Amino acid sequence: MKTRDRILECALQLFNRRGEPNVSTLEIANEMGISPGNLYYHFHGKEPLILGLFERFEDELTPLLDPPEDVLLAAEDYWLFLHLIVERMAQYRFLFQDLSNLAGRLPKLARGVRSLLNAIKRALAALLASLKGQGQLVSGTQALGQLVEQIVLTLLFSLDYQRILGREAQVGVVVYQVMLLVAPHLQEEAREAVQGLAVRYLEG
Repeated sequence: MKTRDRILECALQLFNRRGEPNVSTLEIANEMGISPGNLYYHFHGKEPLILGLFERFEDELTPLLDPPEDVLLAAEDYWLFLHLIVERMAQYRFLFQDLSNLAGRLPKLARGVRSLLNAIKRALAALLASLKGQGQLVSGTQALGQLVEQIVLTLLFSLDYQRILGREAQVGVVVYQVMLLVAPHLQEEAREAVQGLAVRYLEG
């Protein structure tokens, strides 16, 4: 692994464990056993480090937000899609622990986050439209638009909410919460199936 990538990985682990404001570039260099000058050669301060990690997060998440349009997904595939998104967010959870302040400090990050959130919303709207086209969704366009907003809020803050409560952040809990948000919008048979799957998902 190249030194630049090793620095990013070390920073990610420290930021996730201790919170980004509580970690200095000197501590990252010490953790890696390299000189501060060596770290500075690759990243001129902590802000480029944060932006480098966000770019890596974006690169990993973007392919998940562009599923093939012509593929008919099974019900389980929708939840796998969500699971994979939440997994990526959990891997970069420091970004969401103090997102408003972090975005306020870094305008470039703020623009990137807004763009990524819009991409997530478009992907969710497309998946819900697919379910509606299959006759599984009964809600109208306005209600589904609000559902997209509720799902995104859950994705953004549920992991950190678990942390605040002193719990280990679990991907399964977030997907379970999203399932329960979607369930009331489904026709009866699909709703019962999702509710049953949600319970098994949480237990598993």
